[in-house]
Amino acid sequence: MATMQRDSEVLFHSTPLASSQSGTLVSVSRQQAGWSTISFSVRRLIAGEPWQGDTGGEEAAFVILSGRLKVEWAAGTHRVGDRENVFAGYPYAVYLPCGTRFALVAETDCEIADCRVPSSAPLAPRLITPRDVRLEIRGGGNATRQLLDVIPADFPADKLLVREVYTPSGNWSSYPPHKHDVHNPPHEVDLDETYYYRTDQADGYAFQRLYDAAGKHDETLRLTDGDLVLIREGYHPVVAAYGYNIYYLNVLAGSARSFAASDDPRYSHLAKNWPPRDPRVPFVRPRHRM
Repeated sequence: MATMQRDSEVLFHSTPLASSQSGTLVSVSRQQAGWSTISFSVRRLIAGEPWQGDTGGEEAAFVILSGRLKVEWAAGTHRVGDRENVFAGYPYAVYLPCGTRFALVAETDCEIADCRVPSSAPLAPRLITPRDVRLEIRGGGNATRQLLDVIPADFPADKLLVREVYTPSGNWSSYPPHKHDVHNPPHEVDLDETYYYRTDQADGYAFQRLYDAAGKHDETLRLTDGDLVLIREGYHPVVAAYGYNIYYLNVLAGSARSFAASDDPRYSHLAKNWPPRDPRVPFVRPRHRM
């Protein structure tokens, strides 16, 4: 198996696997990330393959990126997943609190995002279906994008926040540029965040700019299918290359369960007078009527 590579301290590339090969596509532990919050990985299971484990001292969210599987914990067995890929419908997900034993069996080839943070909260496991996922359209003009809240701030979790974001060809996302690296509720909270990218075509790509408020750091990353970016601090806008739709999965955790963020004051005025929304959005819809 090829070794996962990274181009910087924040960008990790997925391991190339044959389409019928199981294994870990990308994995970054909180120790590798150099923070105390999120561990993130994406695992592929081929049809019939089992996976068992225990969340231990963590809470976990399994987001089904593609495929169909059975998942079991103490409360019973559930069938989850019904989309061919992340662009083919709304997600299923499973929330498991600390100390939960689980067993999964892939019914088809599957890819699963495994999102975890330390936790000792005695909460209940939850199945999240496409009917539970909340749609939000943000922005306007060529800054219009589609958000799907999988684990929002009012979900009964301890620290995890999870959402999917779809940005059509040529559009800006996470815009105006915003940051969440200071604990100053309700205006802003200090959150670590991961961006896990997928593109709707093999040659697709996006750019993400990472820069801080002090002007000491400014980096632009070129992201392709399967790339993972760690957001420790600062502003982090994204733009999709023309001709290619992009997806990213955000996982956040930090000083509070809130998405509160502050915009770069140089660009915050843009959000006060958006042009009409891009009629292409939403371009991902649920597979079944909600």
